[in-house]
Formats: sequence, structure tokens, C-alpha cells
Amino acid sequence: MPDRVSDVADEPLTQGRAATREDVRAVAACLTSAFYDDPVWGRWAFPEELSRAQRLFEFMRFFALAAIRHPWVRMTDRAEAVAIWVPPGVPEFTPAEEASFDPLLQSLFGGRAGEISGLFEQFAEHHARCPGPHYYLSLWARHPDHAGSGLGSALLREDLARIDGERAPAYLESTNPANIDRYEALGFRRRSSFGPEGGPVITTMWRDAR
Repeated sequence: MPDRVSDVADEPLTQGRAATREDVRAVAACLTSAFYDDPVWGRWAFPEELSRAQRLFEFMRFFALAAIRHPWVRMTDRAEAVAIWVPPGVPEFTPAEEASFDPLLQSLFGGRAGEISGLFEQFAEHHARCPGPHYYLSLWARHPDHAGSGLGSALLREDLARIDGERAPAYLESTNPANIDRYEALGFRRRSSFGPEGGPVITTMWRDAR
């Protein structure tokens, strides 16, 4: 469920590293800032601006904590940019996390929890159509304070080089149409689209193994 990134012609090199549990708060803070105005996970999911940042932070922290058991929560040194990947052949959530996800939705969304859950069912339905094991880019963000730095794209290029070293494909869902061209420049191609009724469009994208 990506995405807020920057893209410039001359991108700086970056040495991303695997985040640890001590980095979860910084990772979630970067995601919260980047997704604050996202068409899906910002304005549509949390339309009340006064409470958006706090609720969005709890939402993003859940995904960061779920992924941190793998060495594929990637970040620049100070979490200026982050990427949460799920490696091939492993579930995004453990059974315990699955059990706690619905209560989280109830807590964050109240009467809209069913609507949000229905959207996640659409995410799962489209993801299930992928043609075999792959890396899944769950979230990707660049903090707005570093707009124009190229750190977001540089971090992802570095991650994709590692994935190419394993000759593995990759999959993502773009929640922001402004980023589709950027993903295509990185080798992703559009597969399908979906979204909440009357709401923003989410585009699924696939990158073949190289």
C-alpha cells in the first residue's frame, strides 16, 4: 500500500540499511508525514485533519512492526526515506497480528471499519492474482522535508538492485497516481486498478525478474 516519493534527474547514492525495532517509531513517522495528503491513506481514510496525523501514525506503526521481523524494512540513516518490503513466500502478518488487525481498524475508524476492511479485501484479491513468489512493496515514502533530494527513488533503486541479484519479481499497489510514472521508470508495469466506491483509484503494478 504505497506511496510518496521524490524523483530527480541526478539522484544521490544512498546506503540503505535494515531497520530495527528501535527504528519503528522513526519509520512510522516518515510514513505518516509522507502519506498525510495521500489520496487513499491520507484524505480518504482519515478525512478529519485534526486527528489524521495521530491516527495515521498508529496505522503505519502497525505495518512497520509487522514487517520488522524481516531484514526488508529498509531506511536511509535518519529515516529520510523508508521502504517496507515483504519477502517472497512469507505472510505480511503473523496469526497474532491478523487477530489484532480488526480491533485496530475498529479503534481507528469506528463506524467506517467495515468500509476499510472491505478495501483491504480488494487489496488481497488483486494481490492473489500475482503469478508466483515475489517481493511485495507494502509501503514506500520520502519525508516531505527532503523533497527534491532524490532519496526516496535512490533507496528504492538500491533495494531493486538487491532483488535483481536474487532474480526475483516485485509487486506494489500505487495509491497516488502522481507516482505511476516514477514506478514505470523503475521497471514496474500496470496490471489492474480498484478502489473504494466513489473514491480514489489504486493501481497495481508488477516488475518482472531481471
